[in-house]
Amino acid sequence: MSDPLAHPFEHRRPIAIAHRGGDEQAPENTVAAFEHAWSLGFRYLETDVHRTADGVLAAFHDADLERLSGRPGAIADRTWDELAEIDLGDGHRIPTLDELLERFPDAVFNIDPKADDAVDLLGERLQAHGAVARVNIGSFSDARIQRLIDRLGPTLSTSAGPRDTARILASAKGLGRGPSRHRCIQVPMVMKGIRLSPSLVAGVQRRGRQVHVWTVNDEATMHTLIDWGVDGIMTDRPSLLRAVLEERGHW
Repeated sequence: MSDPLAHPFEHRRPIAIAHRGGDEQAPENTVAAFEHAWSLGFRYLETDVHRTADGVLAAFHDADLERLSGRPGAIADRTWDELAEIDLGDGHRIPTLDELLERFPDAVFNIDPKADDAVDLLGERLQAHGAVARVNIGSFSDARIQRLIDRLGPTLSTSAGPRDTARILASAKGLGRGPSRHRCIQVPMVMKGIRLSPSLVAGVQRRGRQVHVWTVNDEATMHTLIDWGVDGIMTDRPSLLRAVLEERGHW
């Protein structure tokens, strides 16, 4: 029987993940941002999804439009036709998840459903595209992750939610037994007073789970994490991460 957790994060180490596609050449979570990362050789792309008022999954991080478009209003209150007209600058627009899955058929997507009402629709769209085997689901809600596991089955790759991440980190310190379902944890350098360290990374890995770190945009931290042996680095600056990985012989 194959290991249901073996895919999709089986690749050279550390895995280079373009956070929202990066923001070096275009606004985050736009097709142009993802195309830039892809052109650099990134095959792991991170994005977020919200459900629109008429049931479309928009690839967008924030719940509202203010930060990126300067307009008021929530994604959930707009129809897709309304969102499709919004210019994020220089003609860049909000894509749908369907568009990204179709445009990048060989990419592995790390997807965060940002609200409860996006979960079932996300499961539906992944099944419609036959994309379950090339995604990893992460969320700040353990319940959303579990709902997708329940719907899509044991082959779905997931990163741990906040509750399960805390349990896995405690287990890595020898304080109890962490959950074994998730393929990885995806964490910042410091989370709720817990600072990532080489011993903590090694402890998680000894328990068969990968450690991916976000969002790393400076060269020194990238080198430090490579020294620690982390499994994945998520960045807004894909060209910088590629340069560092090339320098270290990991590209």
